[in-house]
Amino acid sequence: MKKISRYIIITILLLAVICVWLVFGSATAFEGKSKYIFVRDTGNIKEQVMKQIDTGHIVRFPGVFNLIASNADVWQRLKPGRFEVKKGENILTIVRTLRNNTQSPVRFTIIKLRLKEDLAKQIGKNFSTDSAAAIHFLDSNDSLKQLDVDSNTVLSLIIPDTYLIKWNTSLKNILKKIKSEGENFWKKNDRLQKAQQQGLTPLQVYTIASIIEEETNKNDEKGNIASVYINRLNKGMPLQADPTIKYALRDFSIRRIYYDYLKIESPYNTYRNKGLPPGPVCTPSQATIDAVLNAPKTEYLYFVAKNDFSGYHHFSNNFAEHEQYAKAYQKALDSLISKKQIP
Repeated sequence: MKKISRYIIITILLLAVICVWLVFGSATAFEGKSKYIFVRDTGNIKEQVMKQIDTGHIVRFPGVFNLIASNADVWQRLKPGRFEVKKGENILTIVRTLRNNTQSPVRFTIIKLRLKEDLAKQIGKNFSTDSAAAIHFLDSNDSLKQLDVDSNTVLSLIIPDTYLIKWNTSLKNILKKIKSEGENFWKKNDRLQKAQQQGLTPLQVYTIASIIEEETNKNDEKGNIASVYINRLNKGMPLQADPTIKYALRDFSIRRIYYDYLKIESPYNTYRNKGLPPGPVCTPSQATIDAVLNAPKTEYLYFVAKNDFSGYHHFSNNFAEHEQYAKAYQKALDSLISKKQIP
């Protein structure tokens, strides 16, 4: 009898150890640092989670997880969102994360975008809003009115940076968050005052910066390029900015602007239209925006790439000098193309 009792006690202890291990031991079944459970506001929440647990191999023992989650009222308390499961976490920790609705915010990083469609794709990839709904919103002036922008200027809300935003945040609130961060950017370092001193609005500064962003990656030249465009604006001259032609054509692979390209009918064609285009042609970096705000006072009206293909430019205040530099660059470019065509 004693022997049987001993076996029962040992069995109970073993079962207890197994239960403790199942609940408090590492329960994750994936490689990598973490995985995410997504809960949408449509469909059965329990079915959504358990399907991801099973097909994503998130935990080793889905049955045990379901048992504990059910007893902890997870399925009644859980709300839509994105929840992170870190490698090595135990079942109890995962259950608590879901039960307490402890969401993991999305680190939404924007570097450079050119089109509204690019923003819509980024939003669809990172948030619960799909890209089709996003582009519909971004194309609607009625929807954008509440953000004080339109379909041409909506990208001007964006200061390239990393934003922490919940996965299930509505598109309107995503843009409000980005706008708020942008407003903080303009309030810092006397940026609003500097724009006023240049005789420009923040939108105009942003639009000029977007053109410069596409012109060069040489930060030490951006101020001089900005001075050219500001001088042209002040004199009522067309900007004649090549990036605006690429934008009008929606072809950013163009390396050389030919005369036929300049014929395109578009408000973004700054060869045919004076003044700035209706909106930015990309989302410029903070450094480029500051280069416009801190642009030096010059008499430059022209610039052209140097013929050594260094990425730098010659600046001129008269067309005759500019034409000489332009011809030298075209000659060097023709020679380079010719050499590449020789077998």
